[in-house]
Amino acid sequence: MAVRKRARFTCERCHRRHEENSMGLHAAHIFTRSIKATRHDMDNLVCLCYGCHAYFHRNPLEFHEWVRKKMGAEKYDALSKRAHTLTKKTGG
Repeated sequence: MAVRKRARFTCERCHRRHEENSMGLHAAHIFTRSIKATRHDMDNLVCLCYGCHAYFHRNPLEFHEWVRKKMGAEKYDALSKRAHTLTKKTGG
């Protein structure tokens, strides 16, 4: 819900506005949610309507180009580094 609120219930790609309770908006991960380091990082999430989300899943290179332009190269590169830096597990 926080991602949708941040985007004012509007798709960040096509700018189509949705009602607050609409199921048509998705919180889309930039770097896969399977990466624990950035799974809940708000910088790793964009708000996309179903159509834009589906389109970007079919066109991942275009998605990353769009995100990099949208957030800026420096912020994108920092997020990418956080997502792709291995953390050492501690304990037994």
